[in-house]
Amino acid sequence: MVPKFLRTIAGSGNGRHTFPIRVYFEDTDFTGLVYHANFLRFIERARTEMLRELGFHQGAIHAGESGDALFFVVARMQLEFLKPARMDDLLTVETRPLKITAATIELEQIVRRATEILFTAKVLIAALADGKPRRLPREIREKLALGAAPHKS
Repeated sequence: MVPKFLRTIAGSGNGRHTFPIRVYFEDTDFTGLVYHANFLRFIERARTEMLRELGFHQGAIHAGESGDALFFVVARMQLEFLKPARMDDLLTVETRPLKITAATIELEQIVRRATEILFTAKVLIAALADGKPRRLPREIREKLALGAAPHKS
């Protein structure tokens, strides 16, 4: 059962998955602001929860329970730090597939505090098996494609 605070890609109506996260003391640096690298943790958690909500558990994928043992690796990131987040802020991470190819997924991720955009990322994820690029499973490509922009091959 999917918790109420999560919204599926298909069910959101806009192709976005949302994931709430609270900023804790451990997320901040000596200034009381979120340490920049922690934004990467926030968006990683959101990507994992998006897959989980779509019915894909990374542990099962890594173990090869439905085919090749696959691993997802970050191949490229483009980051923009726009505004700081502070302790106790309630943030929302929005994740939207932009482009899906045979072996990669390009995602847009936005971290917001209410309607205010704090951080953006474009992330290219590649599928690997035995250290080499592998095709994404058809089921993953199909479910993610519900929220992706059309791609011309």
